[in-house]
Amino acid sequence: MNWQDKDKAYIWHPFTPLLGVSEPLCVTSASGVHLQTEDGRKIIDANSSWWVNLHGHAHPYIAEKVAEQVNTLEHVIFAGFTHKPAINLAENLLSILPENQSKIFYSDNGSTAVEVAIKMAFQFWYNLGQDKKRVIAIDGAYHGDTFGSMSVGERSDFTKPFTNHLFDVEFIDFPTSANESSVFERFKTLVDSNEIASFIFEPIIQGASGMRIYNAELLDRMIQYAQDHNVICIADEVMTGFGRTGKLFASDYLEHKPDIICLSKGLTGGTMALGVTSCTNAIVDAFMSKDLYKTFLHGHSFTANPIACASANASFELLTKQECQDNIQRITNQHERFKEKHKLTPKLKDIRSLGTILAIEFETENDSSYFSEMRNRLYPFFLERDILLRPLGNLIYVIPPYIISNDELAKVYDAIEEFFSTL
Repeated sequence: MNWQDKDKAYIWHPFTPLLGVSEPLCVTSASGVHLQTEDGRKIIDANSSWWVNLHGHAHPYIAEKVAEQVNTLEHVIFAGFTHKPAINLAENLLSILPENQSKIFYSDNGSTAVEVAIKMAFQFWYNLGQDKKRVIAIDGAYHGDTFGSMSVGERSDFTKPFTNHLFDVEFIDFPTSANESSVFERFKTLVDSNEIASFIFEPIIQGASGMRIYNAELLDRMIQYAQDHNVICIADEVMTGFGRTGKLFASDYLEHKPDIICLSKGLTGGTMALGVTSCTNAIVDAFMSKDLYKTFLHGHSFTANPIACASANASFELLTKQECQDNIQRITNQHERFKEKHKLTPKLKDIRSLGTILAIEFETENDSSYFSEMRNRLYPFFLERDILLRPLGNLIYVIPPYIISNDELAKVYDAIEEFFSTL
């Protein structure tokens, strides 16, 4: 069998129907912003391979550090043992996270980082002997695909097969300029019940629900009110972390900082799978006991894998260089100019940007959800032009690696404008 036949016979791809879709492209190598396919195409990865790649593919410095680690220590159990890559990474992360963060817990990916946060918050109250079991989340949220993270995410066609197995959550409406007052009043009512264990949110921008941006000042007020009433605030920064919104973390736009922060995706520069959940000393204090029953009994076989930590440390070094920060600002400015140029383009429902994130939403006659038929026009249109823009239904978004050049960005913008002309 050729590679396509073997793939079809052996592999089940994520978010992909088993019938009725085109064969996947076989990527043989990658460099910078380009994916090299088996048939010789060079495709611009304008979505950073699901938002994970910060510094370009096959970055030589990250590769060097990973190779060094592979030849030194590939893995060791993280219960009862530790290693320098994990210690260095914790120190590095705490140097750039909000100042109230004091402890790092390692896991494997974004969903597990959220699972850890949810469990940590529930057990916090359990350890203190308080019966707080309810969670507030924002409608439209996406926090991952494990059962805890699905529970705090939007109830939709994605979660319909599992609805009866998810725990109950208090969802507040997605904040808009028209409903901010009512959203805050509903939030206050829930918090005032004194039954809320935690409030989880994607700070300022919801990713998978369509790169929806909401008011940082409102979120700040909600965090302040929650913390004033002893509600743990959890920021899911899996997508927004490491410069995507123009600041190192979306929480940097806020005066009142979360109690727990979830990280993954850009954490390793897109090289390895790794998750992190950070928290404050106040959270840690509830677990500070010799009593095994108050221990946080959670872990993964590959917790704090040294190779993943080494890649994250290398990515941290690149991220904190002035060159990278300048690139983030350059992309931010380019997106802003493109948005201003096209904000009145016919048949656009909306065009919005935040930092290195540009989202373009098209008017549709019928379904405007993830399942919109417009996806079947958008995805192949750009792929035929050697650009990877994976739509969210009737919306495309550009979240490129920070090393993308102005010329490469121009090619992406030109293709988008070409699509505008077909509307």
